[in-house]
Amino acid sequence: MRVILACVHIIISLLLIVAVLVQQRKQGGFSGVFGGGTQADSGQWQRFTPLTKITIALAAIFMLTSFFIVFLN
Repeated sequence: MRVILACVHIIISLLLIVAVLVQQRKQGGFSGVFGGGTQADSGQWQRFTPLTKITIALAAIFMLTSFFIVFLN
């Protein structure tokens, strides 16, 4: 079980690296680093590009596999 989970974790980490490197750079200056805009924006999930949504999903899966690896040890 640990070996399978470790292999999945490595694959997810490589996919996450690729997804982050492929994304277009925003020219928002220093405010673009932290997302810019306000928190009052509704429907922000719909404005994300598909690549951004994939990156968010991969990051969530990466965190879950990290927690499972820690708890199995």
